[in-house]
Amino acid sequence: MIRSSWIRLLACAAVVCLGIGAGLGATSRAADPAADDAVVRPPRFDYHMETLENGLQVVLLEDHSTPVVHVAVWYHVGSKDEKPGRTGFAHLFEHLMFKGSRNVRPDQHPSWITSIGGEANAETDEDTTIYWQTVPAHHLPLVLWLEADRMASLDVSEDKFLTEREVVKEERRMRFENQPFGRLPEIIYSHAFTTHPYRHQTIGSMEDLEAASIEDVRAFHRTYYVPNNATVVIVGDFETEQAMALVRRYLGRVPRGNPVPRDIPVEPPQTEEKVVTVTEPWPLPVVVLSHHITYDGHPDAYPLHILAKVMSDGDSSRLYRTLVYEKQLALAAFGQAKLIEHPNLFYMVAVVLPGVDPDRVMAELVDQVERVKAEGITQAELDRAKRQFARDYILGRETVRQKALHLGHAVVIHDDITTADGEFDLFQNVTLEDVQRVAQTYFTETSRMRLTILPRGSQPAAAGALR
Repeated sequence: MIRSSWIRLLACAAVVCLGIGAGLGATSRAADPAADDAVVRPPRFDYHMETLENGLQVVLLEDHSTPVVHVAVWYHVGSKDEKPGRTGFAHLFEHLMFKGSRNVRPDQHPSWITSIGGEANAETDEDTTIYWQTVPAHHLPLVLWLEADRMASLDVSEDKFLTEREVVKEERRMRFENQPFGRLPEIIYSHAFTTHPYRHQTIGSMEDLEAASIEDVRAFHRTYYVPNNATVVIVGDFETEQAMALVRRYLGRVPRGNPVPRDIPVEPPQTEEKVVTVTEPWPLPVVVLSHHITYDGHPDAYPLHILAKVMSDGDSSRLYRTLVYEKQLALAAFGQAKLIEHPNLFYMVAVVLPGVDPDRVMAELVDQVERVKAEGITQAELDRAKRQFARDYILGRETVRQKALHLGHAVVIHDDITTADGEFDLFQNVTLEDVQRVAQTYFTETSRMRLTILPRGSQPAAAGALR
């Protein structure tokens, strides 16, 4: 599974265009908590962390609330580690890692987990690939043995590679090429970025998948799927000392790999505004306004998250309220501050209603940005966003899997496990001045891209009649 908010947004897009839904990515939010200034802080994680001799990072968190255990293996490799012309490899290995190793037959790993009452899956994004399973607690040794076997002896054979390549190509057709608006992220990022690998999507291009050789694939595996590029997070019903002994017994014996290269090209600063118009076989025009922003974990990331929630997250956001409800210019409107390991984008998207000039909708997006730069947001908007973050943060730490995600993200993306707890306070300490400052810092004309995507066959000058 490709781990990305785009999948949810694009699924909603297809529903909207079929006339079934009310908004693209405009997920309804639960009612705010009672208007109480006191925010209850979630308990801190009492974790154990150490690094084995082979470079494997291990994080353990005891949780005796239920007799289950969750094991997640984070490989610090995603689509940003792929070279030009060789895209889609990280996602391809998400599939190949289930296709057998020295002591495990193809697809036996997930079948084994299911047979003991557990569940297993994997997910890939720009920065990481995660293999996880949740099982009854007494099966922890089995899970660690399975993970160690595929880490040490994955069978990367040509016939399995060719089979899974066809599976990935079909997944690309289904999710990107055969869906209304399916190529939206691909179009945005291919124009917003010139150099950094974020310019290509995790699924990879059809041309690159077709051109890939078994030698390319094996080299990618040898480079990145090694213990010194992995973090194992275990949360659940166990005793730390015993679990640590099991990790050393199974995963500690996997040989260290070579040093992992991090020669990822840096995106050069954008020096002038980009204005792009393209056509796609879509039912309606789409306009996109994007700005380059910083990375996850940077001090500015927290007010940017707040700003994105106020501007473009859900039916009550400024963007949706203005474009969809009040001015009735768009069928749907959404956006995101995409804050991940390297600097990325703050984007806003509107699906234009029939008969409306896309230029008018673009002008409204620009006006929304200029207003927040000049005026900031209100205290009520800030308080509401903070309460929503507090709610999501607390509810997002209820299960053993959710707790493992917090810990793994802190270790792998932030390289600082203390942020698994510390981010709560960082969000709650954001001020009105912080939000306006980041708007003025990042929403500049030189960092901006105005992208218009017209239905194929239409002409920009005649795209609509309403002004």
